[in-house]
Amino acid sequence: MVQRHLIRLVAPKSWIISRKGSKFVTRPNPGAHPLERCIPLNLLIRDMLKYAKKTREVKKILNAKKILVDNVPREEFKFGVGLMDVISIPETDEHFRLLLNKNGKFFIQNINKSDANIKPCKIIGKKILKKKKVQLNLFDSKNVLVDKDNYNVGDTVLYDLSSKTIKGLIKFEKGALVYIMHGKYSGNVAVLENVTNYYGSQPSIIKLKSKEGSEFETLKEYAFVIDNSIIKE
Repeated sequence: MVQRHLIRLVAPKSWIISRKGSKFVTRPNPGAHPLERCIPLNLLIRDMLKYAKKTREVKKILNAKKILVDNVPREEFKFGVGLMDVISIPETDEHFRLLLNKNGKFFIQNINKSDANIKPCKIIGKKILKKKKVQLNLFDSKNVLVDKDNYNVGDTVLYDLSSKTIKGLIKFEKGALVYIMHGKYSGNVAVLENVTNYYGSQPSIIKLKSKEGSEFETLKEYAFVIDNSIIKE
């Protein structure tokens, strides 16, 4: 049985909410993103955008189809908005991308209308299908078919939300700009220096260098390769 609410004290640390107050907060419905990597639309509209004071006001906004997530109108206040998702409000011509700051907290970054049509998606798996088609499995549960097998797990594709096609590719390779989406260094952006691949149960480790010159290590699975147009520090 899916729980309808979430106890405030055990809500993901990425949510910018007061730890004091009512006992429960809105729990996002199961969807494209795991609980620790998303936030319910209710909290995003009410507590982050400040466009409503109460849940019933949020429901009214959503029922009017005034909020788009990845170019799709969403009416469910428990819908989970995830990392890198694009939130658009056509009525006010506002567009945002959901990101993590260096404290590991969600924040919404203003983006241009032209950028709102492109969503960076990390490749987490791929399969070779019949007729030599390649299926890419993306981190937000999308599956995309491509003709050429020039994509690798760990790369980032630039996905066009209107045409539902791939418009670009950012390779996971030395010198790439990396955004950390989990762990101690969540929200940091650094340059990829080296990758130590392990096989079996031991996770692979990457070595990075920040723009200040400090070096640190984290798990390869925490890395999300980007370019300078995605995150503006």
